Amino acid sequence: MTKSRTQLMADRLRELQSSSPDIEGSAIVSVDGLTIASSLPENVEEDRVSAMAAAMLGLGEKISRELGRGGLNQVYIKGDAGYVIIMSIGEEAVLTALARDHAKLGLIFLDMRRAAEDLSKLI
Repeated sequence: MTKSRTQLMADRLRELQSSSPDIEGSAIVSVDGLTIASSLPENVEEDRVSAMAAAMLGLGEKISRELGRGGLNQVYIKGDAGYVIIMSIGEEAVLTALARDHAKLGLIFLDMRRAAEDLSKLI
């Protein structure tokens, strides 16, 4: 049986998390704030994460353009318990990842960029 696009995207999210043990969860979110595919921890509400990721992307794009920094590639937020990283996947979606506090961000950015390239072919 052939897998749907959503199943293929969810598989790629799980692959991202297995290749980067510091990533605790991830999701693909439309720019409208809707969940496309998700591999988030059970205690995280997908709908809230999706809405916040889309809002953050929109705000980041405005700031980047207003300050003459060009198009937005990624946004990351550091909290006491870790990071939230948002990376664009083309024009229609973003890849959102939750990472541990001690995560090696360079490796996570690299893995996310590779995942975003793969996912852009599915969206």
